[in-house]
Amino acid sequence: MTMPRTATLIAAAALTALVALPGCGSRQKLTAVKGMKPVPPAYGAVGAAGPNELLEPSTQSRPERNVELRRKSEARVDDPFDLPPE
Repeated sequence: MTMPRTATLIAAAALTALVALPGCGSRQKLTAVKGMKPVPPAYGAVGAAGPNELLEPSTQSRPERNVELRRKSEARVDDPFDLPPE
């Protein structure tokens, strides 16, 4: 590749990134598009979820930590399943 062609490719990639990346992870207020049906209610739910409920992450996507963090290194317990390869 020649130098001008490389510079053109880099500039095109940078321009594409500048255009595409600002939309990633946008957390704006959700609004319905004209002509679009509302989100159907989940099975067993009383009603359809609103915009705020749809933006709130579920417990599965953001689980709570239930194990205390280790403060110092500790010796490992022998693992009976740590077998050599056959």
